[in-house]
Amino acid sequence: MAEWRPVRQARTHELVLESIEAQVLAGELKAGDRLPPERELAPVLGVSRSALREALRVLETIGVLVAQAGRGADAGARIVRHPDDALGRLLRLHFALGSYSLHDVLEARVTLERSSFEAAARHGAPDALDEAEELLVRLRAEDLSAADFNDLDTRFHVAIARSSGNDLTSTLTSAVRESVRPLILRALEAAENWPATAAALNDDHTALLRLVRAGDGAAAADLAERHIRGFHGGLVEGADGSGGAGGSGGVGDADA
Repeated sequence: MAEWRPVRQARTHELVLESIEAQVLAGELKAGDRLPPERELAPVLGVSRSALREALRVLETIGVLVAQAGRGADAGARIVRHPDDALGRLLRLHFALGSYSLHDVLEARVTLERSSFEAAARHGAPDALDEAEELLVRLRAEDLSAADFNDLDTRFHVAIARSSGNDLTSTLTSAVRESVRPLILRALEAAENWPATAAALNDDHTALLRLVRAGDGAAAADLAERHIRGFHGGLVEGADGSGGAGGSGGVGDADA
């Protein structure tokens, strides 16, 4: 049972965060555990309920807590593990603010995905590779919109990363791709010949999965890099060089 103690009053919500973090690091709180109700936890910590709510909102934003309104067994705040969406939102905001350039994101993607495709070829998890195969079928559906293609394409790359057996690589792959999702979507929608563009991207996807299943990690990694640099590299080349979201980018010939 977690032991709660009063916190100092300065920068109260941050101190509440430190208290909850300490409980997690000590193993007193873990995924699935519920926090006491606000009316009980606030006085135990010696803080106002508004300060407690502010801290809980921060934890929701970073993907380690979910709050359910109402009453009953499912009500209240629960510790969870949802890092993918949280990291994606965080990176997307920092990219929009200019903290990272398109070139930064491109190089991060290349590094991550070369590693994940090589690892997937060595010991790819069958269920994740089967999911990638199913996604390829859906990606080749006729009249698939650019938005739906973008979503399925992201899921394909994340499935390969997950099959590598490295959960952090999978999470980072998802987050880095998510950071430029709006830009990639605009570029896909601006493609002069969308059917031909989608077909070319899917040819790469098919070849990538074939190389992974054949255990040819070096070739898969090389193709993954060409695949990423073709489209994402086109965005970088089309940017105005100011970094961040300032470069609206152009449309390349392969997937981001």
